[in-house]
Amino acid sequence: MKQFRKSLEQLTVAYQLLRWTLLVLPVAVLAGSMVALFLWLLDKATHLRWEHEWLLYLLPLSGIVIYWLYRLGGRNAEKGNNLIMEEIHQPGGGVPARMAPLVLLTTIITHLFGGSAGREGTAVQIGGSIAGLLSRKLGLTASDTRILLMTGIAAGFGAVFGTPVTGAVFALEVLAIGVMRYNALIPCLIAAVLADVVCSAWGITHTKYHIDFSGAPLSAAIPFIHTDLLLLLKVILAGVAFGLTSLLFSRLMHTIKHNANAYIKIPWLIPVAGGLMIIALCYVAGTWDYLGLGVMSKDPDGISIVNAFREGGRINDWSWLWKLVFTAVTLGMGFKGGEVTPLFFMGAALGHTLALLMGAPVDLFAALGFIAVFAGATNTPIACTLMGIELFGGTHVLYFGVACFTAYYFSGHSGIYGSQRLVVPKYD
Repeated sequence: MKQFRKSLEQLTVAYQLLRWTLLVLPVAVLAGSMVALFLWLLDKATHLRWEHEWLLYLLPLSGIVIYWLYRLGGRNAEKGNNLIMEEIHQPGGGVPARMAPLVLLTTIITHLFGGSAGREGTAVQIGGSIAGLLSRKLGLTASDTRILLMTGIAAGFGAVFGTPVTGAVFALEVLAIGVMRYNALIPCLIAAVLADVVCSAWGITHTKYHIDFSGAPLSAAIPFIHTDLLLLLKVILAGVAFGLTSLLFSRLMHTIKHNANAYIKIPWLIPVAGGLMIIALCYVAGTWDYLGLGVMSKDPDGISIVNAFREGGRINDWSWLWKLVFTAVTLGMGFKGGEVTPLFFMGAALGHTLALLMGAPVDLFAALGFIAVFAGATNTPIACTLMGIELFGGTHVLYFGVACFTAYYFSGHSGIYGSQRLVVPKYD
């Protein structure tokens, strides 16, 4: 009888795997395809802005367009990632199908006219919107709807960055601080892998990053220590700085949004004011390199994520802070896009600066900042450690983990997602 029960359990597992593969397949195919279209349009918009820099001066007007697009057709879709997370926590009105085209269009508008924003938020909303639509069409239960929405998050994230394992774990980890929903583990992994495959099949490629630093043990006289302890100490100190940067960004963005809504009584003037502030910040900073994604700049030696991985270029001690302010203003004042790629920029630039100050490898510390500031701002240290492995290889996984976990603790209980729940506190 016991053996029969075990066999029955395995058959149930096989059935669930097959069922969820079939449910996730359309989510992954559609999300991967829409993310591919989004990334293609984003690249075209970025190069068009580089060729026609006067487009920046239309940023305030583009903010009005974005406001009215959501006012006329968006309704609750404007809540973005937070709406998806709320629906997973407590199913209610559902995630509207119009969220996907709205966020895709408005994010492209934001980047075309010079807003400083990312792309993960758009990809996640695309995945969540598709999952929500499919759930309604199939009449799924509340429990199954939660899981399917999580697969939408995983599909969007995995496809937009080319990191499927990270996408799966991110979908499990981001919903609540201190817990992960393992009942969605396999569906999220299937969704992230398939969406990444589909996105790549459309010819989309992702930026490649390299860490040339190989590392060495502290002393040959202590053969059982395989880690440079002095370097590890520097990584811990950098992790503290990365966590505090995450905290600063989250609080500044939320503060700007709160004050803008409190003191600017005419709603459509909020993005107008934000656009004017971005234009002014460009002249104060003396460069336009802080606009857009920041993965690369118009000038090959300009301030960008790619150039943060090497010495030289124009990365300076305050590049990370400039990008932080540009992005907090852009997103806090009503423009659309994600926060994650700008967080990569802040972290890589800060890591570059800290490496020069502490005499550490620049490429390694840029990579650590890249993932650790993201870990602190989203409270997802495990996903971000895995992202380090997927993007940079597994050689320095110990440093990745130490930096991400340290940043996670020092970012406190704040984060960029207001609907993220606190279940297990980071400390008593």
